[in-house]
Amino acid sequence: MVNLQTEKSSIVLSIVRIARPIHWIKNLSIFAAIFLTGLLFEKSMFVRVAWSFVAFSFLSSGIYIINDILDAKVDRLHPQKKFRPIANGSLPIPIALLESFIFIFFALTIAFSINQLLFMLMGAYLIMQLLYSVGLKNIAILDILIIASGFIMRVYAGAFVIDAHLSVWFLLCVVSVALFLASGKRRAELNIVHESEPLTRKSLSNYKKDLLNSYVTMFGNASWMSWALFTFFESPKAALPFWLVLAELSKTTTINKLLMLTIPVTIFGIMRYQALIFEGRSETPEKLLLTDKALIIVSLLWVLIVYWVLYSGITVTGI
Repeated sequence: MVNLQTEKSSIVLSIVRIARPIHWIKNLSIFAAIFLTGLLFEKSMFVRVAWSFVAFSFLSSGIYIINDILDAKVDRLHPQKKFRPIANGSLPIPIALLESFIFIFFALTIAFSINQLLFMLMGAYLIMQLLYSVGLKNIAILDILIIASGFIMRVYAGAFVIDAHLSVWFLLCVVSVALFLASGKRRAELNIVHESEPLTRKSLSNYKKDLLNSYVTMFGNASWMSWALFTFFESPKAALPFWLVLAELSKTTTINKLLMLTIPVTIFGIMRYQALIFEGRSETPEKLLLTDKALIIVSLLWVLIVYWVLYSGITVTGI
């Protein structure tokens, strides 16, 4: 009886682990559009975005499970992935397949009930990730582009459900950050591979550290510069008494570029994350955002500044 209960507990734990709920933090990017348009407290819109977050989380979990089933053999050779439920044999494949089907079914059902564009985008995301799992992940450069596309589609999912316009500068920023995170992920994986043979991902054999270093540097620079351009061209007009008083004292303070206050914070965050990439610690970006104290502090500070600018009596012009 005790053994049976232990086995059931182990399976339940494996069912939760294989869904990788910690990875759901990446889906918070769905809230980017509603946050930056100043509509965060519009109840009906917030509810739609929140359900979109749930739908995308279910969908990503369903895809993770399929990927783990397909990669079980090579995962057993990986120093970290060998502990995944399918790779270590703690979760039977039929149960994992059923779990994946349930997640994907509920995800698409929720998406269809919210917005047809969201449903189509999530369908496209599902197809893209399945193709990635069955072979595209083994093609160098294309694998980075697909990983980055996943981040971009999350941001647009949040925009679709509230019918928000995303400025070209914000789009450029999203693309740059997505490519930065994706190339950083590959750079960290390459570090692990060099410490542990054989190769566990074919595409890594076509990457050199210097090449990935250049990608990380290029996209890191593009990330903060595109955000700087966004803050310069898309900042809301200042309406707080504090800024109006300063404007009376000096023409220097009359510019409506308050979001530019986030630029130093953004640069520090990118520099910190880049340092972690070269230390080989960025294979799972979502874990870093939850464990690295410097990244946690800088992320909270960035959110607080943006919140203060957009929601503290300043006129929002939208993105």
